[in-house]
Amino acid sequence: MLILLIALGVNLFLWDMRTASCYGLDSIININANPVFSLLIYPGAKQPHCFYSMDHSDRTMLGDKALQSHGGEKPHIWSSLEGGPRIDIGKQIFCNRSLNMRNIVAIGFDMDYTLAQYKPETFESLAYEGTVRKLVYDLGYPQELLEWTFDWKYMGRGLVLDKKRGNILKMDRHKYVKVAYHGFRELSKEDKVGTYGNTFIRDSFDEPDYALIDTLFSLAEAYLFAQLVDLRDNNPGKVPEGADYPRMYKDVRAAVDLCHRDGTLKQVVAKDPKRYINEDTSIVPMLKMLRNSGRLTFLVTNSLWDYTNIVMNFLCASHKLEGGITCKFDWLQYFDVYSCSAKPGFFLEDNRANIFEVEPESGMLLNTDNGTPMPQVGSTSPKMLPKGLNKRYRVFQGGSVGHLHKLLSIESSTQVLYVGDHIYGDILRSKKVLGWRTMLVVPELEREVELLWELRDTRKQLRLLRNERDLVEDRVHHLKWSLKFESLGDDEKQNMISSLGELESRRDQVRLAHQQAQGDYHQKFHKIWGQLMKTGYQNSRFAHQVERFACLYTSQVSNLSLYSPDKCYRPSEDFMPHEFHILPS
Repeated sequence: MLILLIALGVNLFLWDMRTASCYGLDSIININANPVFSLLIYPGAKQPHCFYSMDHSDRTMLGDKALQSHGGEKPHIWSSLEGGPRIDIGKQIFCNRSLNMRNIVAIGFDMDYTLAQYKPETFESLAYEGTVRKLVYDLGYPQELLEWTFDWKYMGRGLVLDKKRGNILKMDRHKYVKVAYHGFRELSKEDKVGTYGNTFIRDSFDEPDYALIDTLFSLAEAYLFAQLVDLRDNNPGKVPEGADYPRMYKDVRAAVDLCHRDGTLKQVVAKDPKRYINEDTSIVPMLKMLRNSGRLTFLVTNSLWDYTNIVMNFLCASHKLEGGITCKFDWLQYFDVYSCSAKPGFFLEDNRANIFEVEPESGMLLNTDNGTPMPQVGSTSPKMLPKGLNKRYRVFQGGSVGHLHKLLSIESSTQVLYVGDHIYGDILRSKKVLGWRTMLVVPELEREVELLWELRDTRKQLRLLRNERDLVEDRVHHLKWSLKFESLGDDEKQNMISSLGELESRRDQVRLAHQQAQGDYHQKFHKIWGQLMKTGYQNSRFAHQVERFACLYTSQVSNLSLYSPDKCYRPSEDFMPHEFHILPS
């Protein structure tokens, strides 16, 4: 027997089971309404056990911190005997486009910053220090760079670097620049408008003149670019001859690439993964749950086999192979296919890259016939996989999405859900080119949505101030119109002039109060760039990309473990501006 009880304020009502059949309950909750929401499913029901709760805590909306599964904590997943945990707002999966998981045959994952969440305070600092050393010792920059320090909290995802001018920009979804810095110096409103606003042709703000900071890997290089801009402005003789802003950015990128090519970063991480990668004990239970539900799983990453094996072993270290067997390839049991690819080119159907099978023990590349094993000549035949792993867990390097579809027997691109962290390299190409369903991992989102909940009353006050500002400005405009076009007596005119002065004073007070309150509000999220998903009252450019290309988005990949593998994700209702004051709150 299944019984549903929902309390909203003091009103109790029955919920239509057809509405809840796909468990898309979280997507229809109006956060601003501040409801109490409980779903009770009694034992013996055929439906999955779950419990969603929205309380009035100033800290979280759904559930509590004790249910998060970081480090060595026991994971709480949907398929557990308890029926799954309450879901903290920071761990929800948010939906842009309807996605019924029952239609998904295969689920793929990126590794870096998706399955493996790097610690920015250590990993990004390591990347920064390695890049600086390459600039000094390989590209001729001064030794004083070695004394520079890195503030890993300064930059944010979604920014745009203006290579020609040495500026860092944040813009809204219409590509209007709202925040701009030259190096670490904020541009005045006049400079900002003069540079980016007074043009006859709108700038696209894309390559080659601009660089998009759309992955966490890019934060260190953006910070270093800003430092070099200040160095060149203040001490032009200290940078290499001929090094203008575009050249300096090109050098930074070259230094970053050198760090990746010579293994500077990955060798250090491989020696002590725990120092650089967050542990998440929910990853393996999540993968097990997905596979038990009948889904194929695959891993597509730009990292090579040797590094991938180390990272994945670290992430799965607390779990043993079925039957109690352990070996250094334990993690392969959770995937049908692993592929070291060259994203985003991997997603192109006409990509003719050769595909090689990797022999896990030696790392040897074996020729294949489009993924089909080929007889090996001479004494180079591969070793058998360790006992406990069978051949259906296959490791490849190269190839394209066509090979992947063949290996997994995918009949339609819409049967694939791919989870990644890079809006361009993972999400945009897989969605726009292939039509895969997509989920974007945005680690910063957890803190952002929790702050949104804490500051919900502040947001209401901002709306009230904005409304008052609009009303006062309209009254000022009306009095000015009357003074200009109406036939008025001297006394009436004098009274209007006096009222106009008072209103203009009030307008200025409200405008300043509103601007100050809005600035303080955004600084709660980030002292420089404000909210990740907002620029003023508009969605940010990054938020616009997330909305366009990510079917789902969430703060970490293991949040999938908190939901049914057969869940039907539904988006919240879209609103046009003309609807807000008409629909009931």
